[in-house]
Amino acid sequence: MRHDLQKSNLSLSMLITKRKPASVGEVLIEEFMEPMNLTQTELAEAMGVPRRLVNELCRNRRGISVQTALILAHVLGTTADFWLNLQKRNDLWEAINSTELKNRLVNARQLSTAV
Repeated sequence: MRHDLQKSNLSLSMLITKRKPASVGEVLIEEFMEPMNLTQTELAEAMGVPRRLVNELCRNRRGISVQTALILAHVLGTTADFWLNLQKRNDLWEAINSTELKNRLVNARQLSTAV
């Protein structure tokens, strides 16, 4: 178990970077929409979703759901994991860099495990 905690802490420290990772919206626009010359309306129509959903993704006002990741993967020829991992990295970065979480971690204590 001690080894697992060390691995966990190592993974956490690898995520703590000063630079925020690229968001789903940034990657969607810069790596897919712009090179493919796609508008938000065209992408929404291809996905079969409201334009508002695509707009909110592009503006980082909405996190990506599993369902949307699956649809994007199908439409853009990627994997759902690609989109979900982008979202996860951003969520973790936000949490790790949150003052609220830092304050809560000060009061949190590790539990020892029974052998």
